Amino acid sequence: MTVVAVLILLCVLALLAAVHRYVWLRLIRDTTTDSVRGRRIRRAGTVAVTVLPLLSLGAFVSARAGVPFRLQQLVAWPGYLWLALLLYVTLALLAGELVRAVLLRRDNSPADAAPPAPAGPEGAPAPAPAPGTAPASDVTPAPDPAPDAAPVPGPGPAPSRRLFISRAVGASAATAAVGTVAYGAHNVLSGPRVKRVTVPLAKLPRSAHGYRIAVVSDVHLGPILGRAHTQRIVDAVNSTQPDLVAVVGDLVDGSVEDLGRAAEPLARLRSRDGNFFVTGNHEYYAGVTPWLAHLRELGLRPLENARTALPAFDLAGVNDIGGEPTGQGPDFGRALGDRDRTRTAVLLAHQPVQIHEAVRHGVDLQLSGHTHGGQLWPGNLVAALANPTVSGLDRYGDTQLYVSRGAGAWGPPVRVGAPADITLVQLASLQA
Repeated sequence: MTVVAVLILLCVLALLAAVHRYVWLRLIRDTTTDSVRGRRIRRAGTVAVTVLPLLSLGAFVSARAGVPFRLQQLVAWPGYLWLALLLYVTLALLAGELVRAVLLRRDNSPADAAPPAPAGPEGAPAPAPAPGTAPASDVTPAPDPAPDAAPVPGPGPAPSRRLFISRAVGASAATAAVGTVAYGAHNVLSGPRVKRVTVPLAKLPRSAHGYRIAVVSDVHLGPILGRAHTQRIVDAVNSTQPDLVAVVGDLVDGSVEDLGRAAEPLARLRSRDGNFFVTGNHEYYAGVTPWLAHLRELGLRPLENARTALPAFDLAGVNDIGGEPTGQGPDFGRALGDRDRTRTAVLLAHQPVQIHEAVRHGVDLQLSGHTHGGQLWPGNLVAALANPTVSGLDRYGDTQLYVSRGAGAWGPPVRVGAPADITLVQLASLQA
């Protein structure tokens, strides 16, 4: 690991520690009292805010550490869901700071002013006590309680204004975060929706007008999303009756040994001209060679810096940038260098940043994924910093780029503001 990578990792860990402390302060410390019950709640909250981030860390490193898959699954659910909850409870608490500032402004004012002097007859001020004497109220002795009288318990002190506001803001933030994460998890676990996009291509022959390509990206089969999710995707793809299926990377987050069975429903994909695959960066983390062999067994054809000629256009695919450290990176010259540029070229490339090479090689349409559309709002703003297009159809010179939001989820099985999709790209000929 390079020095820069170590520094980045330390900065990320420091940020996470600061965020967890902030959440503990607002949700635990500020909402509890020093009563016996309050101390118990504070201890339980402190344990939770300590253990949950450790589970999150375990969820990230367990697969690479060779932890048994069953244990990966047990850690993944609470660990990844906590990250989504942490994001939205932090955002909600930050929004609540304005509410706290407004409602607690009286607490920042000077101490209450001294009470006015008692009024004398007909409202005139009472005369000041003579020098050296105390006010009558100070010298009047309180009656002694009866010797055997038990003290009468009062109603107890009411929660202070600050405590009440802290609890109200904290409860609202927690409720909003839980509701948001539950909604986002439902978006993922209910399966991707089918999105339809028409892409006009100048060189596409009239005979191919209406050609249908089902684009599937970023499924991320792993400890959370498994065989049932694959089946939902296959059913959705087959319902569109595509001419071609394009799986554009990040299919898996684990080994063939652990996830081979989860991928088996892919064998039931149906299309007229075949089912094709290009690698994403996560395939190189998971062991790309066994996966390519397994996908061939399931009927998918990997395009490893390769091209195939279909009747109406050339279909090409390049490896992901993630393969570069092992010499398996993208090779546009090999995939596109000697082709007939009078024919339409459709390129499968996992990352949108590969569009610039596609433009230089005269590609008409690039189909990509990788970004997840941001997955968790406001992640789309972060994704936009690293990708030319986050989702949808865009144009770069004479090349069009379509970026799918993906059919699964990485990390937390939660999507907010970026619903999962399978895109049916329908090609349109300008000659039709």
